[in-house]
Amino acid sequence: MTDTQAPRVLGTFLEAIRIDSPAGEEARFAAWCADRLRAVGCSVRIDETGPASGSDSGNLIAELPGALPGTVVVLCAHMDTVQPGRGITPVVEGGIVRSSGDTVLGADDKAGIAAILEALQRVAEQGIETAPVRVLLTTGEELGLQGAKAISPDDCTGDVCLVLDAHEPVGGIVGAAPTQYTFDAVFTGVPAHAGVEPEKGRSALIMAAKAVCGMRLGRLDDATTSNVGEIRGGGATNIITASCTMRGECRSLDPAMAEAVREEMDAEMQAAAREGGGSVEVRWSKEYEGFRYAADDPRILLVADACRDIGVVPHVFETGGGSDANVLTAKGLPSIVLSCGMTDVHSCGESIAVADLTALSDLLVAVLRRAASK
Repeated sequence: MTDTQAPRVLGTFLEAIRIDSPAGEEARFAAWCADRLRAVGCSVRIDETGPASGSDSGNLIAELPGALPGTVVVLCAHMDTVQPGRGITPVVEGGIVRSSGDTVLGADDKAGIAAILEALQRVAEQGIETAPVRVLLTTGEELGLQGAKAISPDDCTGDVCLVLDAHEPVGGIVGAAPTQYTFDAVFTGVPAHAGVEPEKGRSALIMAAKAVCGMRLGRLDDATTSNVGEIRGGGATNIITASCTMRGECRSLDPAMAEAVREEMDAEMQAAAREGGGSVEVRWSKEYEGFRYAADDPRILLVADACRDIGVVPHVFETGGGSDANVLTAKGLPSIVLSCGMTDVHSCGESIAVADLTALSDLLVAVLRRAASK
């Protein structure tokens, strides 16, 4: 990328992050993205999933007609950011972009969006012939992948989807991601006066505590983790607590292991409730399915070869985190997550190097060039 192009992708990124789009409020940013995509020749529409995804906007779906046959590539990123994400003031120093320190930066995931816009603008300006290209910008990703979950399978078409939403420097390729389960549990006991007749009480808090102590939590093996993230209950020191809620999760790169840990955690909660003289209702939800690609999968090789085209060493790795790629893959659109160079995401220390923004744009152009020959 030339010196004159580098400021353009940076300028696009800075403009994007100055448009507030906290999860659930993506409509204004979606309109900005739609205008930019139409300007480079894409047809654009917003689907009707806003209410289902908890957003004031649906997912943005764009298509760039291609003159050549080949692999249909879908470029995907999410439009929402976490809080604090209003009034972001970017600071660029020494080739690094960060916020002023009072907010997140929003590189998660506007770095991906800026790179998509830059790549498609270069395709248009340079007359690069491609196979058809699709763009999918989702809402509510930070609320639990809600936009991707709500999207119609009919809109999940293409040969490979590149989800621009991973940490590590550009060149990282996520080859495997986990299956995740979450739970909401309500323990029910018997209230009593803690100072006068505690013997009559059955503490829901004690049941929950025993359940936690009986669970295997943290990193269980190289592929599996589990966690209890929230316990709530009680209201006064002199009352035996009659109700307590608990929330947690388990996830694994091995789907069978994810299911086994789910059953194990559930059994511990049921046993703790029985031993405590109470009951528990546990509601489990499969948040997303995992995926895994072989090292020689053509989609992995497409991206790896494109990395080498721009002088970047590809690095395939596994992640314990979920993304839109999990949901889209389960809906029939094979999806791979790419590293964008963002660091310390979901914190006020979030940052990204300008070099990674330019490299990510270069990589997308290289992928589109290669895809047209497949």
